[in-house]
Amino acid sequence: MTTTADTSAPADAETTADILAVARDQVLERGEGLTQDQVLAVLKLDDERLEELMQLAHDVRMRWCGPEVEVEGIISLKTGGCPEDCHFCSQSGLFASPVRSAWIDIPSLVEAAKQTAKTGATEFCIVAAVRGPDKRLMAQVAAGIEAIRNEVDIQIACSLGMLTQEQVDELAAMGVHRYNHNLETARSHFPNVVTTHSWEERWGTLTMVREAGMEVCCGGILGMGETLEQRAEFAADLAALEPDEVPLNFLNPRPGTPFGDLEVLPASEALKSVAAFRLALPRTILRFAGGREITLGDLGAKQGILGGINAVIVGNYLTTLGRPAENDLDLLADLSMPIKALNDTL
Repeated sequence: MTTTADTSAPADAETTADILAVARDQVLERGEGLTQDQVLAVLKLDDERLEELMQLAHDVRMRWCGPEVEVEGIISLKTGGCPEDCHFCSQSGLFASPVRSAWIDIPSLVEAAKQTAKTGATEFCIVAAVRGPDKRLMAQVAAGIEAIRNEVDIQIACSLGMLTQEQVDELAAMGVHRYNHNLETARSHFPNVVTTHSWEERWGTLTMVREAGMEVCCGGILGMGETLEQRAEFAADLAALEPDEVPLNFLNPRPGTPFGDLEVLPASEALKSVAAFRLALPRTILRFAGGREITLGDLGAKQGILGGINAVIVGNYLTTLGRPAENDLDLLADLSMPIKALNDTL
């Protein structure tokens, strides 16, 4: 009896091969993002290959996005007292965290927009800690946008939770440039993070936003107890959504929240994740957001911008401190990374 060797390739040969060589051809040369299995292979790379990975992610960013960096400032119009139980968030009214409900007035909102514009930022995002906006909040947003437009030349984005179709249409009519609503984590991990609403409800808002003609900003938080498999799943979720912008946050454990005792993501793991998301989303604005200071330290901004990031939030975040805006702007100048001009985003 004659036998022949089985020369068929294993089903996962593509990901067990040198994933960076595969990515160099697939993503850098052809502009095709990595699949979920391929992202997982990147996330499992040894730390010894981190520098090589980050260089590839930087090359992909430069080829498919260019050297410009989009700068954004954010402010909370309504802080604290949120009825949802997002386990990472100190603004939930359900947890014994120190953030309490507060509103800011329109003059303060305009002044914040002015200060944001002075940094060279092209985007100013109005945020509210709510499940979704009520009539009072929508009226406040409308008044704020009108006041800002009368005094500041800057794009206005909003992040107001889950929306109805009527609210989506109202925001579009106000001229809101971009709407942020994060999926936060992989669909399979979401029930471990939030129980008061579903991943599908968030997806529904994002779908309506895109159909109304606003840009979609959607990302999440890494380091909330998800597995590497779920982190790869999250990257694939975002790739399927095709958002214009993906803000990447790293968990900054807040006292009084269910995730307050989780450990901060190791820096090498965070940088590996940034690069992996860039390889999954080669043409997307990938923005450094909250938690990068505590996760990556002083060198984090430079490492990230040279490892796939092409947008930053400058100044403080909603309930935590960030780096001074001047530090990030000086870094961009040192790296010869021009700030994206407003007229390029119109």
